Amino acid sequence: MGGDWPVSIQTMWKSPLPTFSGKSDPNLEAIVDTIAGLKTIGCDILRFAVPDEAAADSLGAIASLSPIPIVADIHFDWRLALRCMEYPIAKIRINPGNIGAPWKTAEVVAKAKDKGIPLRIGVNAGSLPADLRDREDIAAACLAAAEREIAAFEALSFSNIVVSMKLNEPGSVVRANRLFAAKHDYPLHLGVTEAGPLISGIARNTAALVPLLQDGIGATLRVSLSDSMESEVIAAREIITCAGLRTKGVRIVSCPRCGRASFDPHAFLERWSDRLYAMAEPLEVAIMGCIVNGPGEARHADIGITGAGDFVLIFKKGEIARKVLASEADQAFGEELASLIR
Repeated sequence: MGGDWPVSIQTMWKSPLPTFSGKSDPNLEAIVDTIAGLKTIGCDILRFAVPDEAAADSLGAIASLSPIPIVADIHFDWRLALRCMEYPIAKIRINPGNIGAPWKTAEVVAKAKDKGIPLRIGVNAGSLPADLRDREDIAAACLAAAEREIAAFEALSFSNIVVSMKLNEPGSVVRANRLFAAKHDYPLHLGVTEAGPLISGIARNTAALVPLLQDGIGATLRVSLSDSMESEVIAAREIITCAGLRTKGVRIVSCPRCGRASFDPHAFLERWSDRLYAMAEPLEVAIMGCIVNGPGEARHADIGITGAGDFVLIFKKGEIARKVLASEADQAFGEELASLIR
């Protein structure tokens, strides 16, 4: 990440890790399968909380099998960072300020240097140092906190650093990251902390992250939601697309449904969304409920489907390609989509 690399998408595992009996443990296999599913819809990096040594060992087992880079999120106990770096962990999230004595930071940095593992400094507005948390300018306070942590690493000649400054209010997120980007070249991990449930969380993240991404600020991001990991990944994809930084993959256009609908776009989307989001082709797919919102309003779509009484119409670039019974909708759409990709 950083430099000219594309903005990467992260999410975070949302439950405690079990202890595994070995590489054939069904719980381990299930987690790796879930990670593979996250990768197919656009997840590039996955972070796990590591509260104790058992979790560190479980995460090591996952990292050895994961199809995407795994990050360990560690607070307070520097020994957990050292333990995690015994495994193929891609990055450690840890702050010098909350792991105690400087010699503990030095031990972590020495091993990170030896292993070539980057460290992320994560500053949250809700957990600032005591002398900074009451500052009127919260964005400037976050910048000052980040610079203290950076100085501790730089004093040890360590610069393989990623920085995040997460606040709850979108305007403060924008200001803090702009202040940082104006002074430092370290890659930034973007996000809004405690953003909330699905709808409000996506709105708050969009308000904060699109302006930053359009300014060229941000190397990686997580859309934190009180919702599923899959929702976080898809929301991040859409935010990056809205910022004009993503061209690959499917963009879904769908209508909200109303009393005119003779075809249920919500149910169709529920059946097809995972398959569509797993595709790498840069296609626009329209899923519409009636002829009013069908080929006419969605004529820009590469392929679409809409209701027409007891039938559905499948259209490409606004032109009707097929008319079939509603019961045949999924099969016909799949055939036309495959034909289009070919």
